[in-house]
Amino acid sequence: MIHILATGTSRGIGAAIAAALDLPHVRLIGHASRPGDDSRIPADLDEPGAAHALWHEALDRLGGRIDVLINNAGIFEAAPIDMAHDAWLAAWERTMRINLTASAELCRLAVRHFTGDGAKGGRIVNVASRAAYRGDSPAHWHYAASKAGMVAMTKSIARGHARDAVLAFAVCPGFTMTGMAEDYLASRGGDKLLADIPLGKVADPQEVAETVRWLALDAPASATGAVIDVNGASYVR
Repeated sequence: MIHILATGTSRGIGAAIAAALDLPHVRLIGHASRPGDDSRIPADLDEPGAAHALWHEALDRLGGRIDVLINNAGIFEAAPIDMAHDAWLAAWERTMRINLTASAELCRLAVRHFTGDGAKGGRIVNVASRAAYRGDSPAHWHYAASKAGMVAMTKSIARGHARDAVLAFAVCPGFTMTGMAEDYLASRGGDKLLADIPLGKVADPQEVAETVRWLALDAPASATGAVIDVNGASYVR
């Protein structure tokens, strides 16, 4: 049985990830930002100590062993540069805390768990964004920066801990038809943005989820450090 902790599983890509990993040989503990059903652990990752508490609650529910960490939780909130300074800074810090710092806390706990006495390694899959490489709108510097940090962190973990059988991967979706993407498409002109995607459509959450499932369960060890784009060729590296 493979034990997995996945964050942000209440909707969108995260819900699709949980569905893709609903397999006989997988036991997954999900997470939501607010209390809901008992199958997901509630944790507001903007709050100090929330990521730490989430990890240990998941570890307890999974009988003391986690084999795979999937960091998917994130926010996409505008912070135009003409906002009042304190409000702009608060928006920046909130995005960085939820999208990057909480993920880093969980990655640190995972690496320590995967390399502890008697451990046999483990896998980390971080869901970043096309914005990590391409950037984003003038109102979303903080979002792009948080996702770029996530990619750099993933590569650093892969390079630093491969010898301990700790594997780390990242997925960089472009537009994905979730609530966040729908709002963004509407705010930026919709059809005009779709014209920038050679495939002619935004990704479905299931496409991203299948990529995450493969990395979490089946990707070869030599692929550690890889970043997989799922963006309809709207940005190629």
